[in-house]
Amino acid sequence: MGDTGRRSSVPRQEPTDMPRLALYTLVVCVLAVAAAVVSFVQGSLLGVVWVLLAGLSSNMTWYYVKRDKARKADGAQVTR
Repeated sequence: MGDTGRRSSVPRQEPTDMPRLALYTLVVCVLAVAAAVVSFVQGSLLGVVWVLLAGLSSNMTWYYVKRDKARKADGAQVTR
């Protein structure tokens, strides 16, 4: 929504560089890669599941980052 010029009692939060969901999915991706490495080193084929989870969470991270960039670009165009 637009700025109405009124003062709010709620302090404004500074925008983050990366959306929170993207950070969570990035952490899941890194942990899944680590779990896959450990599984394969131990000789377990369960590492395949971890690799698939890492791929899924990697795609989710890119999605959330791109979506946030698109929203910021749309917001910048509207305010001009």
